[in-house]
Amino acid sequence: MNPVTLEVLRGQLDSAAEEMQVTLLKSSYSTIISESLDATSALFDHEGRTVAQAVSIPIHLGVLAELGRRFAVAYPEGKAVPGDVYAINDPYSGGTHLPDIAVASPVFFSDELVGYVVTMTHHQDIGGSVPGSTAIKVFDHFSEGLRIPMIRLVKGGEPDQDIIDLMMANSRTPNNIRGDLNAQLASCRTGVTRFAEIFRRWGTATVTEGMSELLAYAERLTRAEIEKIPDGEYEFEDFMDDDGSGPEADPIRFFVKMTISGSDIHFDFTGTADQVQTAINNVPYSAISSVFYAVRTLTGDAAPNNDGCYRPVSVHLPEGSIVNPRFPAPINARAVCLRRVIDTVLGVMAQAIPERMTAAHCGQSSLIHIGTVDEESGRRIVATVGGPWMGGMGARSGKDGIDVTDHDASNVFHMPVETSEAELPIRFHKVGLWKDSGGAGEWRGGLGYEEEFEWLRGEGIATVRRDRHKFAPWGLLGGKGGPYCKTKIARSGTESVDLPSKGVYALQSGDRIQLWTTGSGGHGSPLRRDPERVLSDVLDERISEDSAQNTYGVEISNGAVDPGATTARRAELERSPPGQQ
Repeated sequence: MNPVTLEVLRGQLDSAAEEMQVTLLKSSYSTIISESLDATSALFDHEGRTVAQAVSIPIHLGVLAELGRRFAVAYPEGKAVPGDVYAINDPYSGGTHLPDIAVASPVFFSDELVGYVVTMTHHQDIGGSVPGSTAIKVFDHFSEGLRIPMIRLVKGGEPDQDIIDLMMANSRTPNNIRGDLNAQLASCRTGVTRFAEIFRRWGTATVTEGMSELLAYAERLTRAEIEKIPDGEYEFEDFMDDDGSGPEADPIRFFVKMTISGSDIHFDFTGTADQVQTAINNVPYSAISSVFYAVRTLTGDAAPNNDGCYRPVSVHLPEGSIVNPRFPAPINARAVCLRRVIDTVLGVMAQAIPERMTAAHCGQSSLIHIGTVDEESGRRIVATVGGPWMGGMGARSGKDGIDVTDHDASNVFHMPVETSEAELPIRFHKVGLWKDSGGAGEWRGGLGYEEEFEWLRGEGIATVRRDRHKFAPWGLLGGKGGPYCKTKIARSGTESVDLPSKGVYALQSGDRIQLWTTGSGGHGSPLRRDPERVLSDVLDERISEDSAQNTYGVEISNGAVDPGATTARRAELERSPPGQQ
């Protein structure tokens, strides 16, 4: 195909996916979507292969690739009809966890099934034992909320109201689930219209050929980048604090071996911990998405967002492990585990190409869902506490990490604190950068943050999912790690006490929750950092003078770097690093 025509077609497919995404975000009811943008849209060909995906949630890459194929198998030509809408959230049948509901529609042109459009949205509450549907401790998967197999939600344009009513009846916030589901339907209608218009403009033969060529093009670009990695086997391990079952619970090991052979790349998770009793297990499609995201970083914007990027990639996930649990292991709180999968995959790639990879990111999301009842109206409220959710992004060769940004495979927005204060009876007393929380290095890790909020009235049930309280984000090529996270609660009128990284807590008026969220790892030895950058960090209150002197070896006098004293101090630290003096 003419390369100009191919690039124009690529742009139109991408534009259709992005228009779906805008429709979804602007029409949704829950703030976790409208503010934090926790949703994804994509286009698929008639075989269910991803041909375009909106720039949104990278962790949905592998999931949507799997669901696209499943939608195509369940509703192929002859079974699908125009106006249909299908839905699923079953994690053991291609989904992620129960709050993520995927909604799809078939696309027809000239009475022929030519593709599908799919949206996936995080619904605020889908039932289960706690508000927000992400309890850490549950008996099994059946305890976690409403499980939806592959179903036809709308047939030929006629919604099945009984199914919609059933979904609403199983949520603490039925208006939210109805509003967010309607947004998904609107997004699918937009996608069906735009996708069909592309076929109308170019014709079926041209579009079908173009989509196949775009898949092949993405594969070629990905293979070209993999070939730059030296052949061989590389290994890496990282740990989670525990499974959240109690303060004495053991750490959880994540291990991966990466094998590079020409333009093929294989990830083997043999050695990763067994599945656990709590709900932090990850179904395979989530873990595979972490791998796809990491490999996708090699090609950047050059490669189209389609299935071709993943053809050179293979993954082994041992059955019965925390990344491939046996049904009915609980999985709804899987996001906290997912972060460590990502860190481990990025870590093993950094063993092969450290100059192209970042040090560890913060490695956790401060996801706190709170449920309560409005005292005046009696309305049930379930919302996610706003402010930052993630700390710093890891440093990389030539650049410091980014402070307090939602990075790696989630790519959502931080929810404004004003939104939380409008939704929930809470008041934020502090949100700010946490000094010295970025790992020291020639290139400093991005900083994390500290936060404090107060519960104002009534009773709330808070589900806390955090990590990195025992295992810090790692540095790279001599860079230092970030500090440990901390979580505390100060009951009304009492001193604050430490909390574990995961748990469910009842809140009463006057209670305060305090968070310290780590930054990220540094890249390269801190003794090689430009002293003027160190001075700038001190003046900006990103690092302390003590850190400047004892970690970076920079002596500051009267607001300026003392070159002679700095040279002497760095020589001293080279001979006897901190902790050995």
